[in-house]
Amino acid sequence: MKLGLALPSFVEDPEIPLAVARAADAAGLDGVFVYDHLFRLEHGTRRPALEGVSLLGAVAAATSNVAVGALVFRAWLRPPATLAAVIATMLRIAPGRLIAAIGAGDSQSREENESFGLGFGTMRDRVDALRAAVTAAQAGGARIWVGGRAKAVRQVAAEQAHGWNAWGGDVDVFASQVADTRAMGVSPDFDCTWGGLVVLGEDDARARAKAERLGASDQAIVGGPATVATALARYGAVGADWLIVAPLDSRDPQNARLLAEQVKPLLGD
Repeated sequence: MKLGLALPSFVEDPEIPLAVARAADAAGLDGVFVYDHLFRLEHGTRRPALEGVSLLGAVAAATSNVAVGALVFRAWLRPPATLAAVIATMLRIAPGRLIAAIGAGDSQSREENESFGLGFGTMRDRVDALRAAVTAAQAGGARIWVGGRAKAVRQVAAEQAHGWNAWGGDVDVFASQVADTRAMGVSPDFDCTWGGLVVLGEDDARARAKAERLGASDQAIVGGPATVATALARYGAVGADWLIVAPLDSRDPQNARLLAEQVKPLLGD
């Protein structure tokens, strides 16, 4: 299994995610990923967001070994030709390291779209846009994942992409969707990937204290390296080829070091 890290995108200062990306690169993690949001709502207030394409370019330029990607480029935000040009440029900046994950968008992104006059469309509209975006993106030779749990979205992944990403959800649901997606007739090198929230500490007690301080939900995996590795390994056991960790305290580069040095060795190949 490969282990990746979601970078802090909801900040003003781009040096914050770049510092985490450099730490992940130095520590030997397999990948770092940026979000693609226009803003984030928290308790009814909009938080700032670093634009995903711009941040990904900076991350690609600031690293040399780690894979770089987005979770996920939203097809509804950019015309297919624009997204294809973005991906082609990223391939030049980070040859052999780009993972271009593309999604259709979901209910959580509706307000972002409508705030900027982009509309939201029906599920069919968004899936059609996703298909067009994936088709355009393939021309550059990037590794393409499709993100989203809906069956129609996973069908696009199985038919057109190199992988599928699920965000959150429990192991049983993930296992069922992995089996269903692979049954659609995927390529032999198809990646099934999972990403989710984590609160990682030097040990379980410190992780629990951190989770309480951060107000972690019960959806987050909380624990020291061994506990987190055990929880992540359950996703690997049911078919995850990549695990992408999103720490609640995502600004702390120490997460990258703990993941690479103490969690990844416990996950096995």
